[in-house]
Amino acid sequence: MALRPVERVGEPHGPGADISGALEFRLLGPVSATRAGTVVPLSGAKIHTVLAVLLLARGALVADSRLSTALWGEAPPPTSNAQIYTYVSRLRKALGNHVQIFRKGPGYILDPREAKVDLFSFERLERLGRQALEEGRHEEAGRLLGGALDCWSGYALENVTEHLLQFERPRLEFLRAQALERRIEADLSFGRHRSLVPELLSLVARFPMDENLRAHLITALHRSDRQAEAVQVYGEGRRILDEQLGVVPGRLLSRAYLRMLRGERPDTPRRPHVLLPGRAAAFTGRAADAARLRSLLLRRPSGPAARLGAVLVTGMPGSGKTALAAEVAHGCAEAFPDGVVHADLQDADGTARPPAAVLAEILAALGETPDTGHTARHGLNELVSRYRARTADARLLVVLDDASSAVQLTGLLPAGRDSALLATGRARLACVPAARTMSLGPLGDEDAVALLAETVGADRIRAEPAAVRDLVRYCAGLPLALRIAGARLAARPHRTVARLTARLADPRTRVAALSYGSLDLTRTFGHALTRLTPATAALLPWLASVGPGPFTARLAGEVTGLAETEAERALEELVDGSLLLAEPDGALGEDRYRFHPLVLLHADTTPRRELPR
Repeated sequence: MALRPVERVGEPHGPGADISGALEFRLLGPVSATRAGTVVPLSGAKIHTVLAVLLLARGALVADSRLSTALWGEAPPPTSNAQIYTYVSRLRKALGNHVQIFRKGPGYILDPREAKVDLFSFERLERLGRQALEEGRHEEAGRLLGGALDCWSGYALENVTEHLLQFERPRLEFLRAQALERRIEADLSFGRHRSLVPELLSLVARFPMDENLRAHLITALHRSDRQAEAVQVYGEGRRILDEQLGVVPGRLLSRAYLRMLRGERPDTPRRPHVLLPGRAAAFTGRAADAARLRSLLLRRPSGPAARLGAVLVTGMPGSGKTALAAEVAHGCAEAFPDGVVHADLQDADGTARPPAAVLAEILAALGETPDTGHTARHGLNELVSRYRARTADARLLVVLDDASSAVQLTGLLPAGRDSALLATGRARLACVPAARTMSLGPLGDEDAVALLAETVGADRIRAEPAAVRDLVRYCAGLPLALRIAGARLAARPHRTVARLTARLADPRTRVAALSYGSLDLTRTFGHALTRLTPATAALLPWLASVGPGPFTARLAGEVTGLAETEAERALEELVDGSLLLAEPDGALGEDRYRFHPLVLLHADTTPRRELPR
């Protein structure tokens, strides 16, 4: 293929720029650094892991906790922070002055300066190649996508820890496979079928159960007047799928075979049907969460006992669960050729929607027109049966927003193991089969400022740094509060940030002031309270007197006059509803709890009702 260009992390090279001493980093293969063609000596998987995590952050802050998870998973040693410091120091010494790694707050930032990174070159070329393919410029698309694939030198991140691999490699390898399929599609459309046959024969031999590659091979053989071999390739694929998986060929492979038998020219592979809410205008501060969520959704099941891949995104009201789910689902759409469908599980007033209504909506999105009379006679069970039959052999992503209980999801799980479920909700739903749970916390100060800048404009944010710091502090890292503040500022460009900050300075009116148009923090918190039992909802305002915490159930009982067991039951319900944070056990082994600052203010300004006795 063509040259293997690489891209600097930062501004493009200017004319005559001197980059002779610039570093080149590789992530698409063994992690490595070279300077002027000479390998920079780095020893050990952990050093390579730290370098990879810092590069993948693209100049953003990497928290110590993120590095610790990448190095040791969920069981870091007691000396983890000291060891991280040592690894970073070794990296600084090895890389020299050509990059800068500096400490900021709770983590590290790698400033790449003139460095080049193969991953970013791949992404740029793949993006340009995909655009060319969509616009019908097939020769250019094949050249660009070929150049993107030439950026790879092995399997991604070959020499890092298993903990980083499980989060990052599936995503990167999926992007590589996607680029390869697009390049083959471009070459086929440009008439390069004869030259593709040897490559496709090799790929099908390596990946015999990949139906897309086998379908492309049948197409290339058919166009090369080698029908007998195409029939043999299809027969072999059908036998392997039957023996290994007990399934018949899917639609793409079957269509390629039937068109070959009929002598038809295959059409361009179809794009998935995507029915999702729009992406947020400003999606900032959740890059690591988005990468992990993509990795979990794209992880393919394996083995005879493989089950549906399901991910639950939880977090307090206003933490950005819906925005994250929409962003990731849009980005993953092409991995699910049978489509992406979405349904809200709550009405606008916060009450749960009937499961039959949700199922009917999803079936309609999948192209089925329910028979109203038939559904009325057979009810929910009939809809569940139709849904399972419709999704049994599909590769579908189902996005369900704002789940309040595992019961809500029971009949909505797609039947096919090649499908995936992405659900959001405030509570952890441990009863959903094969589900991973991601919990969203508040944004850090830097990400909060970036979110405001996306909405308001960077110049306006830079003009009032002190007022912006106060505004970020008052919003306490809650994305909804930051979006409301940003929307108010954007709607009044002639007003200063300090003016809004002054309105939010009074804690008694802060939550009420965080409202603009349809965005209303008080209403969002109020909807969350409707999902609690009446006794717990009534208790929340009384708990405000304990302060932000941490506090124990014993103290909550003393303040409210409840027995400790009753207070603990209510506190745990608040934790399950993401209106209270559970802290690590105290010295005496007691459970401890903490309020988010804005939830505490809401509780403190809510009228107190007499507690049930």
